[in-house]
Amino acid sequence: MVVGTTSHAGKSLITTALCRILSRRGWRVAPFKGQNMALNAYVTATGGEIGYAQAVQAWAAGVAPLVEMNPILLKPQGDMTSQVILKGKPIGKVSATDYYEQYFELGWRTIQESLKQLETEFDLLVCEGAGSPAEINLKHRDLTNMRVAKYLNAPTLLVVDIDRGGAFAHVVGTLELLEPEERALIKGVVINKFRGQRSILEPGIKWLEERTGIPVVGVIPYLEQVFPAEDSLDLLERKPLKAQAELNIAVIRLPRIANFTDFDPLESEPTVSVKYLSPKQDLGHPDAVIIPGTKTTIADLILLQKTGMAEAIQDYAASGGTVLGICGGFQMLGQLVSDPEGVEGQGGRFNGLNLLPIKTVITGQKIARQRQVTSNYPQMGLPVNGFEIHQGRSRLEQPTDKAICQPLFDDVNLGLVDNCQSVWGTYLHGLFDNGPWRRAWLNRLRQQRGLKSLPTGVANYRDQREQILDSLATEIETHLNFTPFLS
Repeated sequence: MVVGTTSHAGKSLITTALCRILSRRGWRVAPFKGQNMALNAYVTATGGEIGYAQAVQAWAAGVAPLVEMNPILLKPQGDMTSQVILKGKPIGKVSATDYYEQYFELGWRTIQESLKQLETEFDLLVCEGAGSPAEINLKHRDLTNMRVAKYLNAPTLLVVDIDRGGAFAHVVGTLELLEPEERALIKGVVINKFRGQRSILEPGIKWLEERTGIPVVGVIPYLEQVFPAEDSLDLLERKPLKAQAELNIAVIRLPRIANFTDFDPLESEPTVSVKYLSPKQDLGHPDAVIIPGTKTTIADLILLQKTGMAEAIQDYAASGGTVLGICGGFQMLGQLVSDPEGVEGQGGRFNGLNLLPIKTVITGQKIARQRQVTSNYPQMGLPVNGFEIHQGRSRLEQPTDKAICQPLFDDVNLGLVDNCQSVWGTYLHGLFDNGPWRRAWLNRLRQQRGLKSLPTGVANYRDQREQILDSLATEIETHLNFTPFLS
């Protein structure tokens, strides 16, 4: 079990690395997070939703993502509620105050069932907690941290972020607030995000070990972001624009931005800088603007209109700029978005940006599935893999006598592009993971700037991700002592 003194301490990082390290040592390993609250999601082969971080951890372990690896996923919505995803399927919408009354017992049973299922298929589980295990006002209903550790009698690592300061107080305070049987499970402390000389830290480590009786089993140096973040707060910490970048792409940081992991492959391109813009910021003159997915299409669309960002995007498109909308962003590009049943919490009919001739109706039935299609644009015949997660149905409204846009793929329902190839819209998440398609799309932007085209015969992002995961595991393995918790 991996728990943290705070949110963003590095639990997901350590869990991911452990999955790859133990897999390389010959174990059949699976990640597990009992309950996750995140808007970055992945669709498994069976069409179930799990947190994207757990999918990455599964890939790190060398196994396919399963819904049992994240049996409860909560997706926050704009009306102070969350959609509840149980073993991959949506089962309801609930407020925070009502959630534990309605779903606690069901959730714990589902967690136990999932653990038993995984136990039959794997040698080891690497379980990740959420937030802090010592939130005294929440511990009685915590489904994710020490309840799981106690149920499994799992040796547990406590991870602390030293970069923010107060690390020793965080460790001691967390341990003090744990019950004796919980504290007994903590077999090691991992100090994460350390900058500086280890010798300066040594007196603090010695004091901490004497004070707590628990060894410090690792001091992990500060590493750049190497795997998907779980919420939009991490976007505020992204590194600045690349000095050598030849293309600048702006992603609108919507209040309920979802699946911004779609843009990790763009950030991996050496010649591309990705900047996340608040709707209140000036759009400027980027080479492309991306409107990402969102859990609340209508509420975020209204915000774009109120802040003036909607008009700025329309003006940008009118001047020949390239705009791409994914999922909720695709829906916003259309003429109309309606939610007759109030699925998102805000019913009614709302004008879109009117950049593509589609009308969208939000429905209660969610589409979640993996897809394999063939591209029509920007290059014909490219194989493209990805996945859909959306609750809207979009209908093409263009006149039959004069088509003003074309199907982006061989499935017309999956995306459109206007005849100038300036406005793009798709329901397909993971689009940029496809290396040849990504490069072909970037080359169109490069041609507009008079830049030389990049080679399109490149591997898909999953191959690069494998290298990143290997490097991560190798780096952390050199700084981590496994003896106290694997003996």
